[in-house]
Amino acid sequence: MQTTESLKRKMKSAGDLLSVVKTMKALAAVSIRQYQRAVESLTDYNRTVEMGLQIVLKKRMESAVKAKKPAVKRVGAIVFGSDQGLCGQLNEQISVFTLEHLKTNGIKKDNRVILSVGARVADYLEDAGQSLYDVLPTPSSTAGITPLVQEIIMIIDEWHFRNHVDHFLLFYNKYLGGATYHPHMIQLLPVSQEWLKEIATKKWDSKSLPIYRMDGDMIFSSLIREYLFISLYRAFAESLASENASRLASMQNAEKNIEEQLQDLHGQFHRTRQMTITEELLDIVAGFEALSESKPSQKQQEESR
Repeated sequence: MQTTESLKRKMKSAGDLLSVVKTMKALAAVSIRQYQRAVESLTDYNRTVEMGLQIVLKKRMESAVKAKKPAVKRVGAIVFGSDQGLCGQLNEQISVFTLEHLKTNGIKKDNRVILSVGARVADYLEDAGQSLYDVLPTPSSTAGITPLVQEIIMIIDEWHFRNHVDHFLLFYNKYLGGATYHPHMIQLLPVSQEWLKEIATKKWDSKSLPIYRMDGDMIFSSLIREYLFISLYRAFAESLASENASRLASMQNAEKNIEEQLQDLHGQFHRTRQMTITEELLDIVAGFEALSESKPSQKQQEESR
């Protein structure tokens, strides 16, 4: 049977743990909003890039929009996960989603080059028998996203020219709201012909069209690089928001379990304390009765005289 002192120690430990969980829960909620704002900030930027493409594509319809769809030979996949734990099944889900997608589309292991963003998801991929090109750390804030995006763009260039990779895919968890997310995939390169055609045929907002004097190929290439930056930045922000959403859900479950355990410990403590008090009272009564029986009465003392 546990003593009141041992129960007090357990209650204190549970209380300290509950305080840590509540702090982590609050930090996760704040981080989600931070990465949400980062995604929202891309809207105007993305709109500007699309408008630029719209103007350029109006003169490049034949070459850019009606180009033949290239056959898939070698695929470069970038998988976004986490470096930290306590985020539920986030890494397991995206790794399973990635490998199933590649397998379903007939991409053999010899024709895959995979970059992992986050050590945790890298472990799941390697446990499944998938070799990795490299593992990059996840940024701790929005300020750390841009340098990693630039590094990944250089890796993509290297894959294309040295490893002859012709298709590039992004796999990440897309944030939905609250504490929910789902695995998501986009084809980064080659750029979707359907998307380009949709942009080229879109109606211009005003009556006058902008003109440009630079080389069309140069402008188109620069705009596509901006599109790459936006897509990678969004993947980082969405993945980090999903990581914190998963952590928020885990902390909510942990908070509920700790509170239930605390209630149980409080109940045990009160029962144990009451039993201890009862036992002490019984010992006092028993001791008093024993003293009373052993002490000779006044009549017995007079008779003995």
